[in-house]
Amino acid sequence: MEAKATAKFVRCTPRKVNEVLALIRNKKIGKAFEILSFLPKSAAPLVEKVLKSAVANAGKLKDFSDFVVKEAWVGNGSMLKRMRLGSKGVGMPVKRRMAHITVVVAAAGNMMSSSGKKMLNIKK
Repeated sequence: MEAKATAKFVRCTPRKVNEVLALIRNKKIGKAFEILSFLPKSAAPLVEKVLKSAVANAGKLKDFSDFVVKEAWVGNGSMLKRMRLGSKGVGMPVKRRMAHITVVVAAAGNMMSSSGKKMLNIKK
C-alpha cells in the first residue's frame, strides 16, 4: 500500500526544503517525525505537515509503525519577482522562490522502486 501527499506553492526555497527531505528519505515514519520535530530548520514544519498528510492518506494514522518514507522530493514552484533598492537609486531584482513538496509513504513490505527493483536500504 502506498500513499502520496503534495504541498504546492510553499513559500520556502527548494534548496532549503531539499536539505530537510534528504534527512527523512528511506526512514521509518516514527523516526522521520522524531527527526523533524527536533530539526532547527524553517522548512521542517512544512515537511512534517506534508508527511502527516501522506500518512493520513494511507488510511492507517493510528498504526503507522510499519510505514516507510519511500520517496520525498521537491520541485521548483513559481517565483515572485520584486525590486529592492540598490546604490544610487538603482532597483535590484529579488526572486522570492516557491516549492512543490511531494512525499510518498509505503508499507515496509512493499518497497519497490519505480524500476521494479526491491529497495533494501531502509534506515532504522
